[in-house]
Amino acid sequence: MSATNKDQPATVPDRVWLASYPPGMPAEIPPLAHESIGAALVHHCAKYADRPAFTSMGRALTFRELEIQSAKIGAWLQSRGLEKGDRVAVMLPNILQNPVVVHGILRAGFTVVNINPLYTPRELEYQLNDSGARMLFVLENFAHVVQQVVARTSVKEIVVCRLGDMLGAKGVLVNLVVRKVKKLVPAWSLPGHHAFKAVLAAGAGRLTDPNVKGSDIAFLQYTGGTTGTAKGAMLTHTNLLSNMEQMVMWLETAFLGRPRPERLVFLCALPLYHIFALTVNSLAGLLVGAHNILIVNPRDIPALVKEMATYKINVFPGLNTLFNALMNNHDFQKLDFSALALTFGGGMAVQRPVAERWRKMTGCLIAEGYGLSETSPVATANRLDSTQFTGTIGMPLPSTDVDIRDDIGNSLPLGEVGEICIRGPQVMAGYWQRPDETTKVMTADGYFRTGDIGFMNEEGLIKIVDRKKDMILVSGFNVFPNEIEEVAMTMPGVRECAAVGVPDEHSGEAVKLFVVRNDPNLTEADVRAHCRANLTNYKRPRHVEFRDELPKSNVGKILRKELRS
Repeated sequence: MSATNKDQPATVPDRVWLASYPPGMPAEIPPLAHESIGAALVHHCAKYADRPAFTSMGRALTFRELEIQSAKIGAWLQSRGLEKGDRVAVMLPNILQNPVVVHGILRAGFTVVNINPLYTPRELEYQLNDSGARMLFVLENFAHVVQQVVARTSVKEIVVCRLGDMLGAKGVLVNLVVRKVKKLVPAWSLPGHHAFKAVLAAGAGRLTDPNVKGSDIAFLQYTGGTTGTAKGAMLTHTNLLSNMEQMVMWLETAFLGRPRPERLVFLCALPLYHIFALTVNSLAGLLVGAHNILIVNPRDIPALVKEMATYKINVFPGLNTLFNALMNNHDFQKLDFSALALTFGGGMAVQRPVAERWRKMTGCLIAEGYGLSETSPVATANRLDSTQFTGTIGMPLPSTDVDIRDDIGNSLPLGEVGEICIRGPQVMAGYWQRPDETTKVMTADGYFRTGDIGFMNEEGLIKIVDRKKDMILVSGFNVFPNEIEEVAMTMPGVRECAAVGVPDEHSGEAVKLFVVRNDPNLTEADVRAHCRANLTNYKRPRHVEFRDELPKSNVGKILRKELRS
């Protein structure tokens, strides 16, 4: 189903934000030049053939190589009996194999299911089964997790990558160090699996045109939506291509009044399985021939700073927490920031003290934007040529309408607080196999109800003031209380529990779990150990508090709002 309706008029009078647009910025994006991401890839890889597209651990992959290697992956996939639209899961960190595999899947006419490599067996099994993925690409460091669940999923074939597979001669040493010295590859056994290098060899020269349409699903991007159960946002080729075009148009305004480098260098410190880096770095970067510097582990701040010292970074998409961590590193403070033209903050709110300190240290303003998996993701952004941090999420991008509505769907005047609703070509086609959930979030006139509460001022700038849903935002990742509570309730000693978000200076918010015990001997260490086994790191409770009872409404519903306060 289509969630957009371009024929409906905007409900905000005269689209007030257009008066605040940068000089020359049109209200609408032009007609898309390509119908599929694969067609865009082929065109731009020919255009920028000899430029580096991605660099990982010192090894650069040119656009020409990206086209050739992704074609091999696509051809091999087509030879395995998959049908157009079948789902292929990708469980890879920021290494060269990631963009090669993702583009190979898209070019072959299949749908990418991005999976966090750090997922626990429980989380992985759910996502594989919900998506119905038939194939899986995984880094060998995480193959032991796949081993525990694959027999209970629809996955028929698995391709195992090694960290050094695309690093040339250096890769042999990298694989040896990872396996034998650092011991980062737990023992695993996946009978019948395919080695990544063997797949590349087998796929040479056989890719056929799958006739991908703009309405075909490119990605199932999993998100909690407005409830705790993870759902696959169906993002079509048109959704992503539209957001790529919107981002590129907006990006160019960062160079108003300053020289634009011929070859832009993006820092890709955010994970490519997350919608922010996927679109802003990998996909939008494709359209402008950008060079993306892939960071495997952004938590290793000293290593990240060394990479930043090696390359003249022009564009830095990141999170408030990452900016803050970098500024506390002594070597970062000594870097040359003269090439840095744009720092783009998203995923979570950028705190004003962090933005002000960043501006003082780097000379570059953090421009905050806003979006969700359901919007591909970017829906609003601040002007990139601005000289002031606004503390808002900016204004709607071209071809995007934002309306502030009350609980019964009425549009509210400027300045009044209500739910932020978004309509545009980047809004998803709906939730995978969840028409009931799609109906809950899509309005009759084609707006997506975000669940975020805010207002729009006279300039068209939007300020978020609260969240309607109980979602907890940890370092830019959605954490839903229902999932935490369901995991905790599987412990015999837990009678009832509730999870809420609490402020955290490092991650913006952290999970706090309130527990009512059946067993008085149950300890905080027990709860933490159980959650560690069943939840990936960012979802785990950082605080556990035992109570005799939890606050409830008169119908017995636990009041998370009271626990938060």
